Amino acid sequence: MRVLLQRVSRAQVTVDGEITGAIGRGLLVLLGAGEGDTDEDLEYLLDKTINLRIFADDDGKMNLSLKDIDGEMLVVSQFTLYADTRRGRRPSFTGAMGAKEADEMYEAFVARAAEEVRKVETGVFGAMMDVELVNDGPVTIWIDSRDR
Repeated sequence: MRVLLQRVSRAQVTVDGEITGAIGRGLLVLLGAGEGDTDEDLEYLLDKTINLRIFADDDGKMNLSLKDIDGEMLVVSQFTLYADTRRGRRPSFTGAMGAKEADEMYEAFVARAAEEVRKVETGVFGAMMDVELVNDGPVTIWIDSRDR
């Protein structure tokens, strides 16, 4: 699994003109599932996401996690994190997990996150979404569960 984390002061997702998820201070989590990913990958990424110390403490140093600041999380499915651009000019997504299984992994990530984080909002799996955010910092971090 892969996540692209963006530290935000606010973010929201709109589908067909309706806001499906909105948060204040916290993380926008773009989440992609790849072929062969397991619950172990999910747990690893969830732990990293909520405990990564990327929020400023009183001295302005990145020493606090999402849990430490009681932050919020907006999770958006993002199969394009598995884009393979090594050949040609059109990306290939053959490394991405199939839609049915990926949706199950996405829903499991969201459910587990809701057990750990005060507020978890979502986009709509597989929908065309407008994602708006104010990147705080900016801080953007890429994590791939296979790099551990």
